[in-house]
Parts: sequence; structure tokens; C-alpha cells
Amino acid sequence: MEEITERFAPVPVGPQLQSTADLLVSLYAFQEQRKEARQQAATAAAAMPQDKPVQGPPRPQQLPGQPSGVMAAQPNNQAMAAVIGKAAEKLEKPQMPYLPQQILLAEVDARFNGTIRQPLIGFGERLAMFWANHFAVAVSKSEEVHIVAGAFEREAIRPHVFGRFADMLLAVETHPAMLGYLDNQQSIGPNSKANANKKRGLNENLARETLELHTLGVNGGYTQTDVTTLAKIITGWTVARAEGKLGAPGTFVFNAGAHEPGDQTLLGLTYADNGVGQGREALRDLARHPATAQHIATKLVRHFVADTPPPALVQTVAATFSKTDGDLSAVYRALIGSEDAWNPTLSKVRSPLEFMTALLRASGETPKPNVILGALTAMGQPFWAPAGPNGFADTADVWASSESLSMRMDVANMIANAVPPQIDPRRFVSDSLGPLLSNETLRAVSRAETRNQGLAIAYLSPEFQRR
Repeated sequence: MEEITERFAPVPVGPQLQSTADLLVSLYAFQEQRKEARQQAATAAAAMPQDKPVQGPPRPQQLPGQPSGVMAAQPNNQAMAAVIGKAAEKLEKPQMPYLPQQILLAEVDARFNGTIRQPLIGFGERLAMFWANHFAVAVSKSEEVHIVAGAFEREAIRPHVFGRFADMLLAVETHPAMLGYLDNQQSIGPNSKANANKKRGLNENLARETLELHTLGVNGGYTQTDVTTLAKIITGWTVARAEGKLGAPGTFVFNAGAHEPGDQTLLGLTYADNGVGQGREALRDLARHPATAQHIATKLVRHFVADTPPPALVQTVAATFSKTDGDLSAVYRALIGSEDAWNPTLSKVRSPLEFMTALLRASGETPKPNVILGALTAMGQPFWAPAGPNGFADTADVWASSESLSMRMDVANMIANAVPPQIDPRRFVSDSLGPLLSNETLRAVSRAETRNQGLAIAYLSPEFQRR
């Protein structure tokens, strides 16, 4: 309750954790440098002297750097392709580490070796993870999303975790990460100035996911017509590119020329054509819609209480959401004020992300960020890389498979082997699990043949795997 009252959501920090605009400007420069490097490599390869005709039978071509007497088996065009590839590699790799991945690693380090360890309870951090999955983006989508996924969470999610849902929704839908992930830059009003040749049109991705996933829910009462209408309303919502024609590079901008003109009717409400304000008003109304309250309440209760959300608690949380106009702090108080939230039975299976977080908090270990990314991928939940915009699942049937548990065993052993030798597994399991510790788990840890094996058994115990 104290974290809610103080609205404490830890802020990831680090020298490479810049604003979205700064990161995108750096990406644009990186892309331009890479383009120039490739052009230079191709030019250098093209300028290499060609084979001159010789008398007598032709000799096989020998590749540069190939030992004397070992001839190339491939034809000349294949040899030349290899030369170009090697030249490009020399120009790109040593001079240009892959910038988006560098930033991603810095973001991971700031969280797993930073924010997850700051608070005693960590409710604010758990909420940040929940909302980042609710408004999911995937770093695999593009270089732009890859480099700003962390900034998206820092700028659009964390500042609003204890605020109003409507403010978070607007911040999310106007953020370059979400606009890029769901292709809204490609959406052009059919009757807009930008579509004078009638060769372009709407992209409905962002509109559909805003209705289906972010607000009303799949059974929220909207129609395909509503999806198309919302897509029209948010045409022109885009990101300024490197040339800066529409605004400061890397920032959200409204391109009036691409916006579909005219008033629009969405879910029975008509929105006047007042530019970017048309979309903002529509989002505010979606945020306070009864179906949105029901959808958000169901997801929160499922995440924090049980895979099958108790209907009475869902209704209590939804009613609080509606009564307070989406005041999330009030919503959380209604959630944790329920007896269902304090059921001593551990019914939720930790997702790989939650398991990794618990492992690091309990052990005190600080693996390198690439190790953390590899472990999460192996366990089936690659960081900020869900298969679709619906994010990762939040139920036991997905995470309790034999394959998933096998991968967890490898990760548990990795952490156990890194823990300092003075750690006693029996004391650790007793201190970490407290009254949740079962006699069976204590006996299994006590009978372990080695200290590392005892720690791994503790990490893999039912009490540690559930929450």
C-alpha cells in the first residue's frame, strides 16, 4: 500500500538510456553511416583489377589470402561476391557495432541489475512489467522499435503506472515505438491530400489493436466499421524522419496532409474534424468506456490473483475503474483490498520473466545483460519480443510445460553455480520462502549432495515457481 501511496515506480537509469528522439536521431545517423560503408565496400571491390587474358589453358582463380597451391573451386563471379562480402565485413564490423542491440543491452542491464532490486516489495516494478506486456511491442519488428522499446516503457508506461489510464493510453498510442510497431506511418487517409493519386490507403493495425487489446477487449462491442473509423481518425499520426520535414526528427508529429478529412462516428459518438484533437478525444472516450473497465479489471485480476479471475473481484475492480475515471492507484487499492488477493494458496505459475526476476532478487547475482536475454529466450519469453501485439500469456498452461520447466532447470543451475560458497541452501530456502516452505522442499534441499544442487532444488521448488 505504501508504494501506491508514494506512487513509487523505479526509473531505469544509465548513460545510454536517452530519450526516444535522441535514440532515433542516433539510429538515423547509424543507418546512414552503414549505407555509406556498404557503398564504399562495393566501390572498392569494383575497382579491383580484373583477370587479364593469358596464353594457354585458363588457370583457376585464387582468392585473396588463400594459401599457395590451394585453388578456388567456385567460378569468378562467386569469388568476386566473396571478396565484396569480406570487404563490407571489414568496413562494418570493427567500426560499427550494432547500435540497436547495444541500447537494448543497456536497457536490460538498467532493469535486471537496477530497478528490480530497488524496492522491498516491488509492486511498482511488477506493474510496469504488466503494462508493458498489455501494451506490447516487439524489438524484432524493426530497427526503430528495437532501439526505442526501452524508451517506450520509460516514457509512456512508467510515468503513468499510478496515474490515469487515459493518460497512459494517449502516451502509448502516440509513441514512436507503438506507431512503428503497428505501422501507423503507412496509414494514409483515402481522401487526404497525400493520397491524391488514390494509390495508398488505410492501415488498420493500430486502430484494431487499440480496440481489441488496449481498451475494449475482443468482446467489447465494436465492429469492423469501428476499426475502420478509428483508423481514419488517427491517420496522420506519425514520426518525423531524419530529414525533419514534418518536425524534430524522432518525435511524434501530426501530418495534416495524410489525415482523412471530415467528422467521424465511432461507437455511436461523432468526433469533429479538428486535426490531432479528433484522435485524442476518441482515445479519452475509449479509456472511460465500460467495456474498457471490464477488460482492464479482468486482466489485472488474472495477473495478480488467479488464472480464472473471481467474477466478484473483477466487478469490484471494474466499478472502481469507472467510478474514478480510470484512476489506477484507486484500482490497485480495490484489487489488493480483496481477500482473494491474499489467498495463501500459490495459484499463479511465474512466467520466465517473473522467475528470472525472482532468481536475481533472491540470489543477489548480477549476470551480464546478454546472459539474461539468452536465459529468457531459452525459457520461451524473449524480452520485449512477443509473437504478436497481444503480448505474452498470463496463465499456467503456457508456462508449466515439461519443455519450459527443463529450460528453467538449466537457468537455475547457472545461477546456483554462481552464488558465493558461503551461502547455505537450507538457510537460504528458509529465509526466502518463510512460512510458504513445505517440509518436502526443506528435506529435498537438506539431502542434496552438493551446495549448488541444494540451491538449484530451492529455485525449482513449487513454492519458488509459484506466486
